[in-house]
Amino acid sequence: MPRSGGSAEEAQAIAENARAYDAIAGTYDAAHAEIFNPTEQARLARAVGDALAACVGGTPPPSVLDVGAGTGNLTAHFLAAGAAVVSADISAECLRVVEQRFATTGRHAVQRINGRTLAMFADNSFDVAACYSVLHHVPDYLALVAEMARVVRRGGVVFIDHERHDASWHDPRREQFMQEAWVFPPKRWTRFVDPRRYWRRIRPLLEWKRWRNPRWMPEGDLHIWPDDHIEWAQVEAHARAHGVEPVLVRDYLLYDAHFDAAVWEQWRHHITDYRMWIGRKA
Repeated sequence: MPRSGGSAEEAQAIAENARAYDAIAGTYDAAHAEIFNPTEQARLARAVGDALAACVGGTPPPSVLDVGAGTGNLTAHFLAAGAAVVSADISAECLRVVEQRFATTGRHAVQRINGRTLAMFADNSFDVAACYSVLHHVPDYLALVAEMARVVRRGGVVFIDHERHDASWHDPRREQFMQEAWVFPPKRWTRFVDPRRYWRRIRPLLEWKRWRNPRWMPEGDLHIWPDDHIEWAQVEAHARAHGVEPVLVRDYLLYDAHFDAAVWEQWRHHITDYRMWIGRKA
């Protein structure tokens, strides 16, 4: 389902998302062990290399638009690969963080976007339009795919990564994997006298937004439900309708720092849950 509701509801979702990321910009990286771990970072570096290799034509350095850049995870990888990057996001605080982080590179700029369009960018203006862990936050994610296709030049690529693929929502083996792989911290008697433990349990119950909407998520996740998730067939069809043909699609089992590495290593040869997609504009 590409939309979370009507235009007023979409506007509210975008505004709430911006407020949420303004609040957590300084702590986002530390809170996401499924992203900021050596295994996932190495996989992402390879994927970025694949995206740049898929570009045809152009002049160095390749120009990249990082859509929904957040604190600069994807931006960092493209800069490390030699690209010039514009980090775009709806959060002013995230853009402040990412601007400071890469100020000395000489190949980086930031741009505030509205969560609906990329209208401030001209047609055919980038070699790569990329997003990582973004589409499921966007009310009309198919419109964003179309905009990414628009701003990419002919021979350039659209790069989408870190989104659950369709089959994973109904694969019982994934739940079994999660049960086997997740490592809980050792239990100590002090947990009974630690007020933070109780606050973590109580705090979600006090979120008034969840009273109104049981699917409300503190970081603005929208399409993360078995009956409302990113539909890859529609993403690919929409990209094709705007001149972008897939050239590399890779499914993988996401690694989380909370996993038992040996269990993950065993399971990753049997199941996948996330997708990386690269398409080239004809």
